[in-house]
Amino acid sequence: MRRNFVENLPYNPKLKPLLNGKRKAGILSEVLFWKQVRARSFHRIDFDRQRIIGNYIVDFYAKTLGLVIEIDGWSHDNKGSYDIERQKYLESFGLNVFRITDFDIKNNLSVVMKDLENFIIEHYSHQ
Repeated sequence: MRRNFVENLPYNPKLKPLLNGKRKAGILSEVLFWKQVRARSFHRIDFDRQRIIGNYIVDFYAKTLGLVIEIDGWSHDNKGSYDIERQKYLESFGLNVFRITDFDIKNNLSVVMKDLENFIIEHYSHQ
């Protein structure tokens, strides 16, 4: 697997106080996804939860791959242009963004995990 470790990502320390609240909020889809990937349980990939990149807090981040996982729930409704701008910003650092819906995690978790596996194979396999 090709590594894509992106060094020196921007970090806004003013967002740090928000991290504990976001983690403790216990959003069901995030908790369900975290149970699938924590402690390197998904293909031995190390994921961070609620990672600050620039002026954004991303849901999950796999630093060895430069992979951001975003779970789109009700808070993303009517925020299409914001999500596009945010994704372009993250991609400008060479990061890949994998988007999944809150609904799919709650209703099709095994499919979501297979889709993530396929995304990683597609974007990180040796060429």
